[in-house]
Amino acid sequence: MEQGAFEGVRVVELAQWVFVPVAGALLADWGADVVRIEKLEGDPYRGLATQGIGADSGGVNLSLAMANRGKRSLAIDLQTPKGATVLHELLASADVFLTSLRPGALERLGLGTEELRARYPRLVYARGLGYGARGPDADQPGYDASAFFARGGLAHILTPPDRDHPISQRGAMGDRNAAMGLAFGIAGALLKRERTGRGSDVDVSLLATAMWTLTSDLLTALQGQEPPRFAGRMMVNPLMGTYRTKDDRHVSLVFLQADRYWPDLCRALGRDDLIDDPRFADIATRGQNAAECTAELDAEFGSRTFTECKELLATLDAPWAPVQSVTELLDDPQVIANDYIGEVDADGLKYRLPTGSVQFDGQPPELRRAPEHGEHTEAILLELGYEWDQITELASEGVIP
Repeated sequence: MEQGAFEGVRVVELAQWVFVPVAGALLADWGADVVRIEKLEGDPYRGLATQGIGADSGGVNLSLAMANRGKRSLAIDLQTPKGATVLHELLASADVFLTSLRPGALERLGLGTEELRARYPRLVYARGLGYGARGPDADQPGYDASAFFARGGLAHILTPPDRDHPISQRGAMGDRNAAMGLAFGIAGALLKRERTGRGSDVDVSLLATAMWTLTSDLLTALQGQEPPRFAGRMMVNPLMGTYRTKDDRHVSLVFLQADRYWPDLCRALGRDDLIDDPRFADIATRGQNAAECTAELDAEFGSRTFTECKELLATLDAPWAPVQSVTELLDDPQVIANDYIGEVDADGLKYRLPTGSVQFDGQPPELRRAPEHGEHTEAILLELGYEWDQITELASEGVIP
């Protein structure tokens, strides 16, 4: 495989759970040497059981593998002076310090922005935060279900008004979106350093990521209006929405340029009579008669099977999609053709993971396995110049496993 975009970049990652480790995994995908620092007892994410893909999988912990693929693992006690010394020896050779620790914890460890900036002026200092680096809640712990989904407005906007409780989010949805933003920020900071010679501080929060995700609704709120909450089908434009098929599946029409596509849709449905129907002459009249127009389309799609509807819509040069299950995605021809699912070969044990949304030169990243806890501790210490008797001494003092 050709040299990765981040080949030669060393990232020291002091992080737990999903958000920040996934940002590290994305950098590792494209060639960065990501040294993952874990506590002696390991990242608590190693023990999380969820959806049959974590510690409850009965095999490879796919959650952990997804968040830490391609990295090296150093297990060390940073609360000890010798452990802190090892960390600083790593930072002296690093391009990026990537962390999920809260600002207060970083300050207590002597790893605050001002201290590290003074000591390592070329270092890119990247933090993944729950609620941002400033303000009264800067040190409040935050997972994506709290900082992103609940406080960030998604639970409210996506919950039908008639439900007693807000809906729950899917696993790590906010974490992985925020991770992409953090990796992008790091890439930008590295580019800036090439031009200026100095490192930058990069902050990405789950709260800010939620707001970015809900930009359309925020723009409505900024105009002094209340954004509409999810309430099922909202057919202001009947060519924007989902339709049920005869066999209880759905297709989604996304005809933003409704007048452009209306005649072709009518012809494909065998309903040329609807083209000149004065109730549906243009987007304005279809909006005024949305219930009647939607009823006509409900009847047409409802008389055809899912397969028939897909074949019919495939004749149009228009934006539409089948409403698929996640399982169906695995066999989607576009997913297969673009290598959106890759395979990891972990010393003969093979498993599949999503490759991510970025490709360079038409190729997805080459996926590598995640490290075992502390797997590379001795090798990394040897790289730093430690002798075997020093490594043995660190182990006997409980600084490393």
